[in-house]
Amino acid sequence: MKTERLDGIDWNDALANAPHIEGAEAYTDLWAACAAAFREHARGETDIAYGDSPRARLDLFLPEGAPRGLVVFVHGGYWLRFDKSYWSHLAAGPIAQGWAVALPGYTLAPEARLPQITAQIAQAIDCAAARVPGPIRLSGHSAGGHLVTRMLCPDVALGARARIAHVLSISGVHDLRPLLLSEMNEQLHLTPETARSESPALQHPVPGIPVTIWVGGHERPEFLRQSALLREAWGGDTRLVVDGTRHHFDVIAGLEDPKSPLANALLDP
Repeated sequence: MKTERLDGIDWNDALANAPHIEGAEAYTDLWAACAAAFREHARGETDIAYGDSPRARLDLFLPEGAPRGLVVFVHGGYWLRFDKSYWSHLAAGPIAQGWAVALPGYTLAPEARLPQITAQIAQAIDCAAARVPGPIRLSGHSAGGHLVTRMLCPDVALGARARIAHVLSISGVHDLRPLLLSEMNEQLHLTPETARSESPALQHPVPGIPVTIWVGGHERPEFLRQSALLREAWGGDTRLVVDGTRHHFDVIAGLEDPKSPLANALLDP
């Protein structure tokens, strides 16, 4: 497919992270190894079914003693790549502070379209919420940041929404319209209508739930724009944090450390 341009922007490049991050090729193996090592000693249960499709499964990790509440972390990969097994280690920080952590998988595109993936994440949250009482804090990275902010939009059927105490979107994609002009849309199959309806920045959130938008200072300009756009669109209880020298692949690392600014932003904003 020929690269599409609008206003002089090469959207394939603007949305690409790996070509602009030194050592990017090593991160996938690093995440998988750290996640596997974490699971060897973690308490909890893996592959809990929350729906009928093969990838509609979640892992639930538990702290010692009664949980303070539930954290749900949704992975990224442009809705096209990865699964929950790469991210288990990101539960370490919340668990050390006494929170249970659920990591849902979901059906990837092109097998599923964005509205289906959004609905699956809502199902997963409701499933995990039925197992863990107390407040809920949502977090997600990249496409996962999109999915957790979608949970605050009134058109999403989410039974546990009243329990959500905070949403932390990390390097999220909140305006999907540029994806219409990228090669990824050959697999995402977004239309102008779904690009708009699935864009949190173009929706009005339910009121009263604080949101933190976290983005690395060395992100691609489009991700910085996406983060600033959601802050401007949602206002109110929404704050924007630009995390110094972090880039798209290492910006999530702080979730492993219970004392990191990122973990504190999620658990004690």
